[in-house]
Amino acid sequence: MDRTHFVWGTRTFLMGIVNVSPDSFAGDGIHSPVTALEIATRMVKEGADIIDIGGESTRPGSEPISLDEELSRVLPVVRAIHRDLDILLSVDTYKYEVARAALEAGAGIINDIWGLKMEPRLAELAAEHGAGMVLMSNQRDVAPNHDVQFDDIVQVVADDLTRATRQAIERGVPADRIIIDPGIGFGKTQPQNLLLLRRLHELRSLAYPLLIGTSRKSVLGHVLQLPPSERLEATAATVALAIQKGADIVRVHDVKEMRRVCQITDAIVRG
Repeated sequence: MDRTHFVWGTRTFLMGIVNVSPDSFAGDGIHSPVTALEIATRMVKEGADIIDIGGESTRPGSEPISLDEELSRVLPVVRAIHRDLDILLSVDTYKYEVARAALEAGAGIINDIWGLKMEPRLAELAAEHGAGMVLMSNQRDVAPNHDVQFDDIVQVVADDLTRATRQAIERGVPADRIIIDPGIGFGKTQPQNLLLLRRLHELRSLAYPLLIGTSRKSVLGHVLQLPPSERLEATAATVALAIQKGADIVRVHDVKEMRRVCQITDAIVRG
């Protein structure tokens, strides 16, 4: 992870999503490394700063896939994009073997949706490779049905991220290679997701770059009663709000459109 490229606070950075999972919730799952490379190429031209590659769907109710299946989906895509494009690559996985293989193939960030709960060794792996780490707060271990009424979801998320970042540092990851993600949609109720977005600025006190992923998610669909393919404007609204509340990176499917949203919001918010 090239830290000279990311000067936090100067602008909002874009992470483009490449899902190599046929059952992706957003309807954007792809099968072919050739298609994945075409999508990544377009995203780079449209202004992506990072490409995030995931091989296992994380939609609610999705079934885990085997290690071999995830490797067969992810590795050819990482290799192809690393070979052909000058772009920082992130691997969206919580499996040690997948993360290791992806880093060896050219990825520079581990994006762990479990924030080291499932596989603490990911921190040591990131440290060994000089990679960045995205640590997400995921409540699906205690709220698999997204129905737990936490007293204060913002405090729950802040405490969880504090635990995850401390754990990463103890295992050798430099603090300036850590990014935090509150995990919109992961084990939270609909009101809790909206509350997190409303109070997102409170997570700035943790003093880490903040990544937000709302693109096409069900939190938007619940409000609008629209399918993922019709949530572009809702995604734009949450991206603009997140930037105003302190987001440093937005993880999106629609890079061209969200780039424009970031540019105008940055002009207003960052000056």
